[in-house]
Amino acid sequence: MKYRIVLAALGLIVCGSVTAADPPAAPTATPVKHPTLKSCNREATAKQLEGKQREQYVKDCTAGKTQAAQPAASH
Repeated sequence: MKYRIVLAALGLIVCGSVTAADPPAAPTATPVKHPTLKSCNREATAKQLEGKQREQYVKDCTAGKTQAAQPAASH
């Protein structure tokens, strides 16, 4: 009877050390670089948009349908 208990205990120890040795899986997904809601709201404020125009702009901006604000070209 003690022989079975010792074998069972050894089996648990071996199985536990095998699973602990597995390295964690690396993330495989690549991040999507869409504008954030915060940056889109900042741009809408800079453009002084209000109401429906602001809502539509922020919606399009977060979907990536608008161009990022371009700095003014100096001549």
